[in-house]
Amino acid sequence: MLMTREQLAALIPHAGTMCLLDGALSWDRGRIRCIARSHRDMDNPLRHAGRLAVLCGVEYASQAMAVHGGLTAGGERPAAGYLASLRDIACHVARLDDIAEDLVIDAENLTGEGSRVIYAFTLSAGGRELLSGRAAVVIDAGGAEMGDS
Repeated sequence: MLMTREQLAALIPHAGTMCLLDGALSWDRGRIRCIARSHRDMDNPLRHAGRLAVLCGVEYASQAMAVHGGLTAGGERPAAGYLASLRDIACHVARLDDIAEDLVIDAENLTGEGSRVIYAFTLSAGGRELLSGRAAVVIDAGGAEMGDS
């Protein structure tokens, strides 16, 4: 494994069980591949009524994007950001908690201009795609007033 859970946690604001990723398998300037096992944990903070819906996979992808942002910024924690939109979401299963294999999270930076970045992401397990889509991320949104461009 290229990076451990502890190393990843240093690059994102999530702590404890909310840090969902267990490691990074590979990364380069344009993409990252992470692994996660937390979808099987009974104390996963995203579980509701004992289940983990597949759409919670967006949070796994978001954390992978944040780690990628930190790594491409020289290993520093990236500026705060938020998901501005999701597009082309495709769910191929209903839930993640009943997936026996580790999750593989792939995120690819499609374009980035200043404080706006667009990633494509895929969650898979055992060679089967579970969730995919695109996410627009606004970085350092706290420094801009509404309506600023």
